[in-house]
Amino acid sequence: MATCPECDADIEVDEFDVDKGDLISCPECGSNLEVTSTSPLELEPADEDDDEEDDREEEDDFDEDDEGDDEGDGDGEDWEE
Repeated sequence: MATCPECDADIEVDEFDVDKGDLISCPECGSNLEVTSTSPLELEPADEDDDEEDDREEEDDFDEDDEGDDEGDGDGEDWEE
């Protein structure tokens, strides 16, 4: 059994079913939690900001690549003739 660091609810987790680094969700408050230790079982709030930042960086890289393809193409109008 572990305790949610966000709402102090008891979470029934078998320490043999989880590994360090696993993510679980608190059934009471819905917080995403990371297993930081298995003996004793300890949970900490999962760092969600890294995933969101990575997604934004990938989108920015994609947008920059798209913009580079359009630059210098003044010939697009010639195809319509």
